[in-house]
Amino acid sequence: MEAGRIEAGCDEAGRGPLAGPVFAAAVILPPDFHHPLLNDSKKMTARERDILREVIEREAEAWAVEAVSPEEIDTLNILWASVTGMQRAVMKLSREPDFLLIDGNRFRPFGRYGFSSYATVVHGDATYASIAAASVLAKTYRDEEMTRLAAQFPEYGWDRNFGYPTREHIRAIREYGYTVHHRRSFHPKELEPTLF
Repeated sequence: MEAGRIEAGCDEAGRGPLAGPVFAAAVILPPDFHHPLLNDSKKMTARERDILREVIEREAEAWAVEAVSPEEIDTLNILWASVTGMQRAVMKLSREPDFLLIDGNRFRPFGRYGFSSYATVVHGDATYASIAAASVLAKTYRDEEMTRLAAQFPEYGWDRNFGYPTREHIRAIREYGYTVHHRRSFHPKELEPTLF
């Protein structure tokens, strides 16, 4: 972190699933923030993520989470839907950052954030605390939403697979078809003959 610069870390969760929104988050942490559990959210247990979500929401200088619907994903494609989600999350922050740290290698300038006011960082969630914090929020909010949707569509097992292309999920699509929460723009080869 550059001294005096207000940095927001940005990350997303849910690029790979067949169903559900992609969630993105933006987080501005205090300069001296540290928590021993904070890491890439995929390397944490669900319990650790839940603990950290409470800590981040309580101690961050600002945070925001944004969902991008399956319809938008199908229109934009998953990469640009993820970028759009991060942009929206930044715009929802209660404090305006000077600089954005983006997990991954692709982003689009928007508003006041030109090429000189953001950096893309591959594996940024394992490098920068603010990106790791954003990954925790995006992941926990998305898992929460998929668990909520699973109550409406229990046959797909979204409370267990969170919309990812597991055998259980693919089998359910074959048997019951697609729901309004499924993304139509990509699917595994074994589902290619399936009609939408």
